[in-house]
Amino acid sequence: MMYRRSLLAIVSAFGFSALAAQAQTAPWPNGPVQVIVPFGAGGGTTDPLGRMVSEELGKQLGASFVVTNKPGANGNLGAVFVKRSAPNGQTFLFTGAGTLATNPAMYKDPGFNTKADFEPVVVVGSVANILVVNPSLPAKNVKEFVDYLKKNPDKVSFGSTGNGSSMHTAGELFRQKTSTSMTHIPYNSAGPATTDLLSGNIQAMFQLLPGISQFVGNKKVTALAVMSPRRSPTLPDVPTMAEAGFPGMESYTWLCLMAPKGTPKAIIDRMNEAVNKLLAQPAFRERLIAMGVEPMGGTPAEFSTFLDSEIKKWGDVVRSAHISVD
Repeated sequence: MMYRRSLLAIVSAFGFSALAAQAQTAPWPNGPVQVIVPFGAGGGTTDPLGRMVSEELGKQLGASFVVTNKPGANGNLGAVFVKRSAPNGQTFLFTGAGTLATNPAMYKDPGFNTKADFEPVVVVGSVANILVVNPSLPAKNVKEFVDYLKKNPDKVSFGSTGNGSSMHTAGELFRQKTSTSMTHIPYNSAGPATTDLLSGNIQAMFQLLPGISQFVGNKKVTALAVMSPRRSPTLPDVPTMAEAGFPGMESYTWLCLMAPKGTPKAIIDRMNEAVNKLLAQPAFRERLIAMGVEPMGGTPAEFSTFLDSEIKKWGDVVRSAHISVD
């Protein structure tokens, strides 16, 4: 009897161990995947794009991808939540340049370290900043705008969606590269800033392309240049900053997937492969372009290198402009 009990104990233990091992080696995803968007639902580009990508990943990978919004502290709260999540492939962060490249320089302690606390997965796409001015301003190209600024220091006001936002740091990059001075006017959101640009209360914005393209099309604002490496399919007649004679002045909000540090490489690679497959589909690419998003993609290693350069670039801009929210 004792022998039978011992044997049953051994078999039971072996069976439990086998089940545990099977669970550990089960193909990913083996349960619901939570995608954290560290901003409010519905606004801007980050949340709609995060939901669109998650929906398509769910179809492709045969799992439930659930978007959860955790707004606060300019994206920091959601990032900290993912940092503290188990590195098991069940939680990812969907965010962009502001959270990962600008916040670490703008906050004394954002609560996370971009490279130490996360695994880069993939850059999904980018949204370019575009320099637009009120038509009353006597500048029809970037050179004329720079000349006007130098003759009229601090007479031009440019609006943004707040200190440290993409529109603000794009303006600071422009000021530093051209040795000009403008007055920065921070707003709580893009809508009021754009309204003031149209009315002439402010004279310029480094808007994100989706939020201003319709007003470029109906000539209510003058587009001087896009701050992206290539012209935008949305506004193909608008030159890049480099084409306008001002190279090295690229500014765009890139949107990406990150995982908690320690997430297995096999999971990172599978998620990366799945996103790149999406980005290769013509119909999906067309949906991105219609949103004003340029598809990107690439490997985790390429993203890691790109991330290093962006952290340095925007950290330098933030420190030189003495931007701080603490």
